[in-house]
Amino acid sequence: MSAPLILASTSRYRKTLLEKLGLPFQCASPEVDESPLPDESAQALVARLAFAKADAVARHHDQGLIIGSDQMCVCDGQILGKPGTVEKAVAQLMAAQGKSVTFYTGLCVLDAASGKAEQLVEPFTVHFRHLDEAAIRRYVEAELPLDCAGSFKCEGMGIVLFKGLEGRDPNALTGLPLIGLIELLARHGLALP
Repeated sequence: MSAPLILASTSRYRKTLLEKLGLPFQCASPEVDESPLPDESAQALVARLAFAKADAVARHHDQGLIIGSDQMCVCDGQILGKPGTVEKAVAQLMAAQGKSVTFYTGLCVLDAASGKAEQLVEPFTVHFRHLDEAAIRRYVEAELPLDCAGSFKCEGMGIVLFKGLEGRDPNALTGLPLIGLIELLARHGLALP
């Protein structure tokens, strides 16, 4: 690969996922305002932000494939953000019990030299079990998923909260759908393996 691969993110979760592909890459902070626009759907928001993150990093590079990604969690038509506190995490999980929650991950691969961008939005649905508040609180206090949209870590103990998962790539739950990324990289001429 002649041009560098750059992940427009400082997320340790996305970095760990990208490492699975065995490609050398750099990380860069995109410094993008993530505020939603009025009446913007979750799908439109993540697509816009994935491009904005890739574009913000591309402005500092003459060449390279820049990977931008953004994720939103939707329950009952409401976007759930990162909880930040134990109480907010417990409240989010209490509201999700027995329901289906969809995660939308926007993904963009932008060629810094040509400006060509390839994008997709990857949905993934989590079907939650019914659990009482004590069980949810035990989970939150054990794993502290305070920096995770939806208030759980699917790569950890969060699996105890689910009765089912639905989607083509479980990596999307962690914020970087690798199947989709491989497709977008191939459109830019980078074939894997």
